[in-house]
Amino acid sequence: MAKLYVVGTPIGNLGDITYRAVETLKAVDFVCAEDTRVTAKLLNYLGIKKPLVSHHEHNKKPSCDVITARILNGEDCAIVTDAGMPCISDPGEDLVRYCADHGVEVVAVPGPSAAVSALAISGLPTARFSFQGFLSVHKRSRYEQLEEASKIPDTLIFYEAPHKLCDTLSDMLKYFGNRRISLCREITKIHEQVLRMTIEEAIEYYAELSPRGEYVLIVEGNTETEQTETLEDAVKRATELVTKGMRKADAAKQIAKSTGFSKGDIYSALLEAGE
Repeated sequence: MAKLYVVGTPIGNLGDITYRAVETLKAVDFVCAEDTRVTAKLLNYLGIKKPLVSHHEHNKKPSCDVITARILNGEDCAIVTDAGMPCISDPGEDLVRYCADHGVEVVAVPGPSAAVSALAISGLPTARFSFQGFLSVHKRSRYEQLEEASKIPDTLIFYEAPHKLCDTLSDMLKYFGNRRISLCREITKIHEQVLRMTIEEAIEYYAELSPRGEYVLIVEGNTETEQTETLEDAVKRATELVTKGMRKADAAKQIAKSTGFSKGDIYSALLEAGE
């Protein structure tokens, strides 16, 4: 049976492409990509010619139907994103779910990840972390996410564009206080830079210098607030959401964000309770 291959691609330095990724891209029948122009450049660099199918935020529903149908008809497909590992803060997430729901085997071909790479060189604790991705552009949702994240004891990971960085740092200072932060930009590229400082120092730094490049922000978790809520309490809150119609996985995810408990632990407890 044909498969969907989730293929990681370089986040900057083309030398980071893996041997397995190259072999997979050569072997599949077609490639779906967030931006086919970006992927075409990578395939040209690798000397690979494959049909490209567009799969992005604005066409993901119809493209899921088309791509899955082709795989079910016997064509192997690789999904890639513009840079890094697909399906992480990326519309490929929907395709993977759609394929899984229709009995298509999904295979990971691991590659670079900006989030994990930045965490590894941040100098902040790495044992437990919470990936937050991009903050919402809508103020209410943005502030709600920051409020929830402010309570999490684990190291926090955010993505941010240069033109939004200064506003984001100001918002973080308001909700997090003056925590330690690592600002990683242009990872693996020519102008790679890692700044380790406090949020206040970062605000002062960029008051004199315009941000450039894509950023990964690694922020110290909440080390001051004692955990007063138990896992049992968290599961009860998640159960209330489930009884109101929310999916177990979504309920576990939401409560995990506001409590600091693992989504997996809450979800497992829900399953054991038969909720």
